[in-house]
Amino acid sequence: MDSTLPGATSAASAARRRRRLTHRIRDGLRDLSVQLALLNHQIGMHLDLRDADLECLDLISRYGPIGPTALAKRAGMHPATLTGVLDRLERGNWVVRTPNPTDRRAVLIQVVKERAAEVTYLLSGLNSAVDGICAEYDDDELVMIADFLLRTARAGRIATDELADT
Repeated sequence: MDSTLPGATSAASAARRRRRLTHRIRDGLRDLSVQLALLNHQIGMHLDLRDADLECLDLISRYGPIGPTALAKRAGMHPATLTGVLDRLERGNWVVRTPNPTDRRAVLIQVVKERAAEVTYLLSGLNSAVDGICAEYDDDELVMIADFLLRTARAGRIATDELADT
């Protein structure tokens, strides 16, 4: 198609606009990643937790009770490294190890709910701000945003797994 024709110009313009929007989304995700890492670091400093400890505490809170092997896989950590994290979390009374009812040789890790409330309190500013942002969208838009975030997180997990395999 001749680029001097009106249809070619509008198609090229639409393609450029699409690339700019996609670039803005990727930049926004990178900015969000940095800001959440900084927030987590500040929360960890307030609670005297290392970044990896706080990440594991979040994973245990979301997916627990969970076994150490499954947690190591979710956290992308070597099991020996995870043992150190769990020892620190247990000493700080953040988690407890309990016998696995389906396998008496194994343990499950779960969060101490009273301590988890401390993290929730420190996240309350962000949670309130996100609630306010979500209030500006209708239900259909929120469904689309949630889908985008879930699919983007899945893409991140796949990319992480691929890099770990190389």
